[in-house]
Amino acid sequence: MTDRSTTPPLRAVRIEAKCPICEKIGTAEFRPFCSKRCANVDLGRWLKEGYRVETDEAPTEDEGGGAGLGSTSRTG
Repeated sequence: MTDRSTTPPLRAVRIEAKCPICEKIGTAEFRPFCSKRCANVDLGRWLKEGYRVETDEAPTEDEGGGAGLGSTSRTG
């Protein structure tokens, strides 16, 4: 067994993360980004579906077309 009284306790060290867009050092205000601009660029990529999470599942009918989006049929 090891003697724990001689080993110093571990301390968490925060590593400065780089901005995923421009690779500058991120700021606390816009973490993990360095600026509002880089945060907006990333948001735009998500909204334009530039990022995708890959799965093994086949697309369903709801995901395939888009013909049903925004259209409603009313009778009577």
